[in-house]
Order: sequence, then C-alpha cells, then structure tokens
Amino acid sequence: MSLRRLFFTCCMLLATASASLAETLLVMVEEKGCVWCARWNDEISTIYPKTEEGAAAPLRRIDIHATRPDDITFARALTFTPTFVLVVDGQEMSRIEGYPGEDFFWGLLGRMLSQANIEVSG
Repeated sequence: MSLRRLFFTCCMLLATASASLAETLLVMVEEKGCVWCARWNDEISTIYPKTEEGAAAPLRRIDIHATRPDDITFARALTFTPTFVLVVDGQEMSRIEGYPGEDFFWGLLGRMLSQANIEVSG
C-alpha cells in the first residue's frame, strides 16, 4: 500500500470515528407545575433511559426559567413546556413542543433521530 493511500485510509477512519462519537442529547425543557411535564414523567421518564432511543440520545433536563446552558445552541426561543430538543454536538437539530402522548412521542422522536442520522440499534 502506498504511503499516500495509507494516509488517506487513516484520515477516513479518523473522520468516521469522530462522526460516531458525536454527542447526542435529548434536552427536556420543563418547569415546576407543568401538567404535561408531569404526564411525561409518569409515562416515559422511568423507561426512557432503558430504551434504544435513550441510549442514542440520553436525557438532559433544563428548567425553562434557568439561564441557558453555554454548551447548547438552540435554533429559536424556548417558549413551551415540555419541549424536547434533539441536540447533536451542541447544536439543536429538531424539537417537539409539548407532549402529545406516549404513542406520538415515540414516533416523533424516532423521526427526529432518523432525520439527524442517529442510529438506534434494534
């Protein structure tokens, strides 16, 4: 194998490795007293970390009234609770505003992950 080809192959492997190491999060924007946040907590919160989606995009919670985290860039203002924001490498990719119920939540989240090219094993 030529030195040039070896160098190119190594660069491609490094690029692939860094892409697969992208930090992916599901940020839940919530507030005290939010009935729909409480419903999500009752229906989803305990099982979410045990799911393939939870492994692909671990949950991070932030209060809507708190100072925005420095490590995340949101595409637009956070207005509603709950809002679920898919974040890849600190950048918002997509969001679900509100909680439409368990069945719709999983479908919408699956679509968000798919559109962001986030692999969910299964």
